[in-house]
Amino acid sequence: MDTYHRRRGRVRGAVAGAALATLLAASLVALPSYAADEELIVNGGFEDGTTGWFANNGNATDAAVLSTTDQAFSGDAAALTTERATTGSGPMQDLSGKVQAGQTYALTAKIRYDAPDAPATKQFFATMHYGGGTYTNLVSVVATKGQWATFDGTFTIPANQGVGTARLFFETPWTSNPSADPAVHLMDFVLDDVSVVGAPPPPPASRTIEVVGKVPGEHNPLISHKFGADGFGFVEDGRVYLYMTNDTQGYAPDPVTGVSPQINYGDINQITVISSEDLVNWTDHGEVQVAGPNGVAPFTGNSWAPGMAKKTVDGVEKYFLYYANGGGSSNVITGASPLGPWVSERTSTLIDGRTPGAEDVAWKFDPAPLVTDDGDAYLYFGGGPASTSMPPAERFNNPKNLRVIELGDDMVSTQGTAVVVDAPVAFEAAQVFEREGKYYLSYSSHFGGNDFGGNQTPLPGYPGGGQIGYMISEDPMSFPKEAYAGVLFPNQSQFFGAGTGGNNHQSVFELDGKYYFTYHAPTLNKRINGNTTQGYRSPHIQELTFNADGTIQQVVGDYAGPEQVKDLDPFQVLEAETFAWQQGLATAKVDGGSAQFGDDAPNLVVRDVDDGDWSALSSVDLGDGAESVTARVKPLVEGATIEVRLDDREGAVVGTLDLDGPVGEWADVTAALDGVSGVHDVYFTFAGPEGVDLVEVDTWEFAAGAAGPVVELDATATARCLAGTAYVAVRATNAGDVPADVTLATPFGTRVVRDVAPGANAYQSFSTRSASVGAGHATVTGAAVLDGEDVTTGYEAAYGDLDCG
Repeated sequence: MDTYHRRRGRVRGAVAGAALATLLAASLVALPSYAADEELIVNGGFEDGTTGWFANNGNATDAAVLSTTDQAFSGDAAALTTERATTGSGPMQDLSGKVQAGQTYALTAKIRYDAPDAPATKQFFATMHYGGGTYTNLVSVVATKGQWATFDGTFTIPANQGVGTARLFFETPWTSNPSADPAVHLMDFVLDDVSVVGAPPPPPASRTIEVVGKVPGEHNPLISHKFGADGFGFVEDGRVYLYMTNDTQGYAPDPVTGVSPQINYGDINQITVISSEDLVNWTDHGEVQVAGPNGVAPFTGNSWAPGMAKKTVDGVEKYFLYYANGGGSSNVITGASPLGPWVSERTSTLIDGRTPGAEDVAWKFDPAPLVTDDGDAYLYFGGGPASTSMPPAERFNNPKNLRVIELGDDMVSTQGTAVVVDAPVAFEAAQVFEREGKYYLSYSSHFGGNDFGGNQTPLPGYPGGGQIGYMISEDPMSFPKEAYAGVLFPNQSQFFGAGTGGNNHQSVFELDGKYYFTYHAPTLNKRINGNTTQGYRSPHIQELTFNADGTIQQVVGDYAGPEQVKDLDPFQVLEAETFAWQQGLATAKVDGGSAQFGDDAPNLVVRDVDDGDWSALSSVDLGDGAESVTARVKPLVEGATIEVRLDDREGAVVGTLDLDGPVGEWADVTAALDGVSGVHDVYFTFAGPEGVDLVEVDTWEFAAGAAGPVVELDATATARCLAGTAYVAVRATNAGDVPADVTLATPFGTRVVRDVAPGANAYQSFSTRSASVGAGHATVTGAAVLDGEDVTTGYEAAYGDLDCG
């Protein structure tokens, strides 16, 4: 339906509605009742300028200039609309989330026009735009030139009307060519004292996940306070960052049943980011608003299936976050760090119908970048139905729906033509990593059906439906079907049971010399609702191992997940939204930067904290002893506490943080710790009045106990040549106040020097019996009686390599 008929129809409806209201008033029939308990309009009198208002931009042709004038009906200001391009160009306010279907509202406003060449009277409408082509005239008034006219009426939103978008604006009646007579149709006008009163929508159901979604001791799923899918792992300075489709964005559990409607991918326009140094304790960095009107790239509508890469461009180190803009295109934004801040260097999508070589790709999405060890950059993308021009058997077994294209030096452009990745039974989710000079491409397989030539049996060895296959090549631009190497990962339902099937999306990353495989499964959704899941997926990781010939051992999914690769250091500022496990908590962004990750990184806090909720950190190395723990908190009630426990959420309390600061104000609180040393899981359990939120928490930080006495030595080691032989000379000076026994140890021998007096030296030159020596270190140990206690202290002294030949 074209614009003319759509807008003409809604004007007729408004005229009929106005006539009906007049008839009812004349007959003294009561208007529908409404709940007059909240003003929904912000700054209706325009005393705060145009705050909350903007010129209607619902159609591409709508345009106007919105300003304020002192020619107000009341108060000091009113809104002046000038330079109107269409009859719909007028002041608009977004009421999305404020109004609800089936409710009745009262609308009042004052309007005036004064243009000398305007008609003597003019009809004006208050209109609601519900998105797309859905407009409804709510209340109308016929104004007399030079006089204030009053909107005063009620409107009821139909019970079946979607109100996800609800934008109120003021306009004159539609006509097809208003610029032909602008004096009649496009006059300036002044608006004041706008009011919409009625029942506000009920508060949304809590999205906080109350179940134990990640069981203590298990490492999958990675997080349990929110969802995330299509995880792409990226490693920087020993920390893996995982970028995910924000499945949580549409999660809306019913307040009674706890069951959410099925996931709606069309609503997702954010990317969720988490990170970890050990693969068990994960920090929530929140969401990147990538797409949509307020997104980094507002010319895109969705952000799915992200991919991340880093490259130095024109001497500047940059980070590039690629994402699918729905099924039709892909794009990229640029960051100053793995956590942003983010900008868009493009004004149109990177991969779309204009991309050479991608014309036959149905779904130009799932972009996965690769920067090789040589610095060359590529982008893998594509998926969806095979071309109908191929024979059915080929459409099924070799659909040729994936592509690879070279990226430009700037990483935000492409060069050349995309070439086919001939992955067997391919569906989507191509991703490549480099290992020992070879390129491994993994992808998700399709489920058959008419899009792939009808249901068939795949060729022997080819993937079944919803599996992850892989290929190996020595050329990142060449993946013929002969490069197929097998099934990397069966469907996740094989491991996690009923309710966890469906498609998958994976990546591979390297951390500390080991490779890891990321995938998703609706395991958290299953723990919330049982075997009937609604498509909300959670990130998982398994270690990836290789055979001697370079092929990959098939991955087995489980809840155990990867081993923790290092203990957590607690003697630093830790974001409180770092969880190994938790129950009942949520996170939210707040103003300011992160205490742990820097001023430019987003800062989150733990919120929705109820009595009995808890969080835990895994394998925390408390060393020789932690004396205290400090938390940055904002108490929300009086009488709440945070208890610190070891190894179990019901373990003995080793410290208690009393949240006795001023309610609603941020403060640091500290608790002494008793008998806390060694490596433990650390639990924080929250206690306080029931039925209310207790506190928001920003950071944790542990303090080490006072250091005991040490034997003070100054130790050095030097590699020297003597008669063509390399020696390592080690010297230790007693810098303390009492004699000490000193041990000098190298790979070439050990010497013990007894009773080295304060200020005296212990020395030994060790022959390597070789003409050269590689870099290494000597170990120097001092032993003495200090304060009546036997104390031993060790030191290391490094030496360089040396060739005496």
